[in-house]
Amino acid sequence: QVQLVESGGGLVQAGGTLRLSCVASGRAFRGYRMGWFRRAPGKERDFVAAIGWSGGITDYADSVKGRFTISRDNSKNTVYLEMNSLKPEDTAVYYCAAGPYELPSRRPEGYDYWGQGTQVTVSS
Repeated sequence: QVQLVESGGGLVQAGGTLRLSCVASGRAFRGYRMGWFRRAPGKERDFVAAIGWSGGITDYADSVKGRFTISRDNSKNTVYLEMNSLKPEDTAVYYCAAGPYELPSRRPEGYDYWGQGTQVTVSS
C-alpha cells in the first residue's frame, strides 16, 4: 500500500504561483511513476503532469505545458507540482497519484494509488 497526502493548494490571483507537494508513505517511492490530475467543478478528471520513477522523463498536458513543472525528490518521498502563470481555468481539485511502473502515463488507469486532493482556486 502507498498513502499519498497532498498539500500546498489555496487561493491565488491570476498570474500567481503555487507549489503543490505530495508525500508518499508505504512502499518504496522510487519504484513508482507519479502523476498529477485535476477535476474542475462539473468536469471529468484530467491529466496534468507525470514523472517517471527516476525523474528523468516527464509529460505534461498541453494546457499546462510551459507553465507547470513536475519534479520529485526520492530521498524525501515527495513529488512537486510548481504552477506558474495560473489562470482561472486552472481552478480544480488537484490529485496526486502513484503507479508501480517506470515511465510516466497520462491514463488514470496507470495509477494504483490516489491522494485525497487539494483545492486550487485562481481568481480573475
